[in-house]
Amino acid sequence: MKSQGTLIAAFAFALVVAIFAVINVSSVEVNFLFAKTSTPLILVILVSTLLGGLSVGLFGMFKIFKLQRTIKTLEKRTAGLEAAAEPFEANFAATSFAGGKTSVSDNEAEADSAASASSTTDEVK
Repeated sequence: MKSQGTLIAAFAFALVVAIFAVINVSSVEVNFLFAKTSTPLILVILVSTLLGGLSVGLFGMFKIFKLQRTIKTLEKRTAGLEAAAEPFEANFAATSFAGGKTSVSDNEAEADSAASASSTTDEVK
């Protein structure tokens, strides 16, 4: 929809410029710094509009090209970072949560149960 709106606006602008140019058909003197010439105003308006549109289009294309190059650079950087993160993710997944509880080694489990058993016997005495 956005491209349709842009296209319709461009056609409307072109129509307004064409009508304005057709209304102004008198001859005018144009100074090019190094020469003066007398040309119909319709040509001055149309050429000026065409050159303005081309310059805006070229600047837009340059910006799009620059943004695409930035996207490619960032995608390569992201791929490199993801590749570097895979060993860390695998290590984290191996030591991560299992069923809602953190998994611990057998030695740590035995030490925890021995500590809790001794504290329970101390409380009973």
